[in-house]
Amino acid sequence: MKHRSPIRILSVALVSVAVGVAAFGGSAAAGGMAKQPKTVVAVAQSSPDFTTLVTAVGAADLVKALSAKGPYTVFAPTNAAFGKIPKASLDALVADKAALSNVLTYHVIKGRILAKNLKPTQTVKTLQGEDITITVNSNGTATVTDANGNVANITATDLKAKNGVVHVIDSVLLPKS
Repeated sequence: MKHRSPIRILSVALVSVAVGVAAFGGSAAAGGMAKQPKTVVAVAQSSPDFTTLVTAVGAADLVKALSAKGPYTVFAPTNAAFGKIPKASLDALVADKAALSNVLTYHVIKGRILAKNLKPTQTVKTLQGEDITITVNSNGTATVTDANGNVANITATDLKAKNGVVHVIDSVLLPKS
């Protein structure tokens, strides 16, 4: 088996997300696309901002699962979000397929949650099994808080796909387990 460096994995994932953001106009405010011919994985693969995420999804063998019918809501960390993780921690995560899968599925919710349907505060269960809390602030910005109290800002919303929707976040969410 070929060894891939964590930096390469993260870089590839983040680039894919950026292409998706560019392809879909970046946010709900931009109007999104009329048709959603791509899966949530393909949305990420089409953006240079998600190369690390895409590589990590491949390394965790989640491409097929996240390309399934769904629908899914994905909180997609950018390459810069993965860059916030210390290299040693990131290397350890990438080397442990089960832990990587655990972290990645913590960013996915069953069902399609569009920005317009968010409540001021709601707690939702992730595919990983633990909860995250989504908060819409009075100024219209939104955040996601993980089980450890870490907060990620939602920087772009409603990147629509045929099997769900992608919201871009600026930090990696980490489950307790």
